[in-house]
Amino acid sequence: MHRPHFSETPDDITDAAAHWCMRLHELDCTDAERDQFAQWLAADPMHAIEYEAMLEIWDVADQLPRPPVSQAPPTVIPMPAQPPRRSWASYGVAAAISLLAIPAAGFIGWNMGWLPSSYQSYESTGQIRQFVLADGSRVQLNLGTELTYADYKDQRRVTLKKGEAFFEVTHSTEHPFVVKAAEGQVRVTGTKFNVWMYQDQVRVTLMEGSVIVTTGRANEGYRLDPGMQASYKAGDYEPQIKQTYSNDSTLAWRNGKLVIDNLALVDALPLINRYLENPVRLADATTGKLRLGGIYNTSAIKDMVTSLPKVLPVTLSKSKDGNPVINPKPTVNLNL
Repeated sequence: MHRPHFSETPDDITDAAAHWCMRLHELDCTDAERDQFAQWLAADPMHAIEYEAMLEIWDVADQLPRPPVSQAPPTVIPMPAQPPRRSWASYGVAAAISLLAIPAAGFIGWNMGWLPSSYQSYESTGQIRQFVLADGSRVQLNLGTELTYADYKDQRRVTLKKGEAFFEVTHSTEHPFVVKAAEGQVRVTGTKFNVWMYQDQVRVTLMEGSVIVTTGRANEGYRLDPGMQASYKAGDYEPQIKQTYSNDSTLAWRNGKLVIDNLALVDALPLINRYLENPVRLADATTGKLRLGGIYNTSAIKDMVTSLPKVLPVTLSKSKDGNPVINPKPTVNLNL
């Protein structure tokens, strides 16, 4: 017997996508539910399209302000075991979905600073790309870069998901521009600066204007003036700040170049791995002390890695998971 087919309205698909987006992010989501979701996703191409849209809203909800934390130490009261509760993000995305579905409520959400008036995603894979954001600011993306832009009432917010970007920010004292990168952020009103990120490492270089760099654990930010650079990684209480020089090669990527200035391999690999799908690893600490220099095309970094045995006393192998490994070149015993 054939089961009768009931057509879905657009609202039905939106409601289902919202349900699955929230349910799959719950800690108590079961395998059976995940199987049901897979069946729903495969039933109609529109399901996947609407679900992707809901994930975009979830990404916005992840940027909603956290509830304020009391300064007084909390009183710990033993409680009986309960099922996992929804995180604030779950409630945030539920509110975001509801507010965006109703224009008047959406305006209230924007007016309260909870939701952006615009939200865009940008990425650059095989070539350097440049975009004009909704506020008129310009951003240039290096290879393999992804970021999102959200325009809130009180600030313009960029989240750098991976890669490197050069920003030329339209000035607005009342509407600051904030770039979130790993466990820190850069806050500006109007300036030109570069943000490089690899895993949890971030480096901010200022060209014009001023910025305030704040790490994840800091209570206050650090101001940079033109020609200054701040670096931080996960767990840092404050960034490391230094002065750059006229021959600084930070922006060489804008011309498709990677400049490595006589760096130890252990320091050069984050710059190299930023361009590789399978990051290069070191066999041991001694190999990491070998120094490398040169100017390389960012579109051919994989070829550069392959040629390392021609310029350094090393050999290349592959790990079990397929990543290249730099090994010290075996020494020849002439006494044999």
